Amino acid sequence: MDHAPAEAARAARPAADDARTPDATEAGKPGNAVARLADEPVDHRFKGLPPDAEAAGLTVGELAAQRRDLHTGGFTTPVLTLDADALEHNLAVLGRYTARHGLAFAPHGKTCMSPQLFERQLEHGAWGITAAMPHQARVYRAFGIQRIFLANQLVDAAALRWVAAELAADPEFRFVCYVDSVRGVELMDRALAPSGATRPVDVVLELGAGEGARTGARTEDECRAVADAVARTATLRLVGVAGYEAEVPGADPAKVTAWLRRLTALTVALDAEGRFGALAPGEEIVLSAGGSSWFDAVAEAFAELPPLSRPVLKLLRSGAYVSHDHDWYTKLTPFNRVPEEGGLLPAFRLWAQVVSRPSPTQAFLNAGKRDVAYDLGLPVPEVVRGALDGVERPAAGVRLVKLSDQHAWLETDGAGDLEVGDLVGLAMSHPCTIFEKWQLVPVVAADGTVTEFVRTFF
Repeated sequence: MDHAPAEAARAARPAADDARTPDATEAGKPGNAVARLADEPVDHRFKGLPPDAEAAGLTVGELAAQRRDLHTGGFTTPVLTLDADALEHNLAVLGRYTARHGLAFAPHGKTCMSPQLFERQLEHGAWGITAAMPHQARVYRAFGIQRIFLANQLVDAAALRWVAAELAADPEFRFVCYVDSVRGVELMDRALAPSGATRPVDVVLELGAGEGARTGARTEDECRAVADAVARTATLRLVGVAGYEAEVPGADPAKVTAWLRRLTALTVALDAEGRFGALAPGEEIVLSAGGSSWFDAVAEAFAELPPLSRPVLKLLRSGAYVSHDHDWYTKLTPFNRVPEEGGLLPAFRLWAQVVSRPSPTQAFLNAGKRDVAYDLGLPVPEVVRGALDGVERPAAGVRLVKLSDQHAWLETDGAGDLEVGDLVGLAMSHPCTIFEKWQLVPVVAADGTVTEFVRTFF
């Protein structure tokens, strides 16, 4: 392959110091911050990239510009890939769905932790990005995310001081987090009061999904006690109500809908009681729910909300949709119930190589627990690519039965099913634990061309 264009580009680009990962000084400029990721060098940090690209001193952007073929362009195995068409399809489908149902959208960024995908989600109409942990919020701010919904009660004093500083430094920055206990409110106020915070931290009451569920106040009366505690502070401002419907014990359509109606009824009641009085006239009350399993029920329940004293930001938080998967979310997606509303495509495939064939019914791949998700089911062999002829065929008669740290154990029906050197494309479940094992993921077009790379920050 001719690397002359890359050599010229290297000679013309700034010194290596200019390729550092952006920091919080670039908050508010997501385009610039994301663009600078292309200046990172191709090196040992990133699994599966062509060794010759590192030897030539290429940057990630220069490697992408070469548009190499995934299988003939020097990539090593194992290598995780994202299907370019499936990725764009999924982004567009949820963008249309939320717009059609009058929902704002703050996709959960913990799924991918990828600033490039955050940028694309925002381009498809997202209101902001949801986080679960303070570190995730810090990553978001480093890449200029201006609206962050933290779906957790934040009682870490150091993290709260950081939030207060971000709010003080940037008048356009919006941050919202959960509260679910009086003690939590008191700890938050204790951390924020001496910090010199110039703006209160916006909070939403988290209504728990029931006894035995995850976080959240269990009753409406407990929610009112938490609201009273917020009102006693000068550091917090109550702006709404939220929760997570997938944690409803024994979740089914009836139980999920019943809990969502509790959530909306609580919002109506608190508004009638004047609990959102800290909001400016015309400022929105926040009502939020919605993972990747029940967003159809969320849309229906939120559509039933009567007019309130202020506009309502009906905020959906689904995250796994961006890549979808081959089994778990394929079974759980609400589009199975409402196929006329759309559908998602699995975007992941992990390519691994047969490195040992010790018996006619046994083979081993060079990928294991360090490379693939396995918490929601083992990967499934989907396709085999011949080592010598490059011909792809269905992985008939091939089963993955066990994972070691760096090997996948395969069973085969016969000696002719696989040969040493063949490539096996694996289908996987659970996007969150797939993304987290890879810092840089090639995005592949239908013809096998690597068009870009998605960077993650876990």
